[in-house]
Amino acid sequence: MLRELREVVGHAGVSAAPADRGDWTIDQRWDAYTAAEHATWKNLFTRQSALLPGRACDEFIAGLHALPIEPDAIPDFRRLSDVLARHTGWEIVAVRGLVPDEVFFEHLANRRFPAGHFIRKQHELDYLEEPDIFHDVFGHVPMLMNPVIADFVQAYGVGGLRASRLGALEQLARVYWFTIEFGLVRQHGALRIYGSGIVSSHGETRFALVDDSPNRIAFDLLRVMRTRYRIDDFQQTYFVVDSLDALLQLAHIDFAPLYGRVRGLPELQPDDVVAEDIVVSHGTGRHHRKGRP
Repeated sequence: MLRELREVVGHAGVSAAPADRGDWTIDQRWDAYTAAEHATWKNLFTRQSALLPGRACDEFIAGLHALPIEPDAIPDFRRLSDVLARHTGWEIVAVRGLVPDEVFFEHLANRRFPAGHFIRKQHELDYLEEPDIFHDVFGHVPMLMNPVIADFVQAYGVGGLRASRLGALEQLARVYWFTIEFGLVRQHGALRIYGSGIVSSHGETRFALVDDSPNRIAFDLLRVMRTRYRIDDFQQTYFVVDSLDALLQLAHIDFAPLYGRVRGLPELQPDDVVAEDIVVSHGTGRHHRKGRP
């Protein structure tokens, strides 16, 4: 399972490594990956791609098949960018790891997705403290082939730059977390995954869809902006959109008035269910009670 190091956005962070360039990008140096690193990628890719049919949304599966993302080798960002640029105008840029907020948002606002160039060790297959190339590329990049997600993520970058100035970054970050990282969508009469934090996690793929522990609640923007999330375990609540097109509507909303409204409301804990919620399934909380007295 991916554990982010901070509570603001999925890839930004003040504990980032020093930058080689002003925009914090580096050369991927694909030729420098070792056989062991390619083998780790193959292990991760093989087991996760076998798990996702019927669980991930159609758009993710289509994007994965359309991109040069293959089991036997870590993807080359140049090849990925060539395909993405032709379809949605995005490119992938390599970074050492977490980057500052402003840098992260600036990249997204200009359709550049910053991806960690390193890959986890074999003993970290199921637990990682910061996003690696498998989370960033396997988890995020296929959805950037979809025009709706491509536009939404760019709009998030633009919105992040504004939220930073308004002191509302935490509220906006929750929207990203509960959509792009850990979102569920209704599709073919069932729930499907589109969030990268789930599709790149072997354990959370099953947990998010079928486990009786978490809450699954219909997406409501103000509700999401009030809700804290887990950075140390599977999510206690997942939010469900009726279609990916609903996300594009968010890209055209003026968030500034909403920040003021949210500040006047109490924050909600990750496992809260409130009277106004449209509950898809009410969780038992069993998973997160384990080991507690």
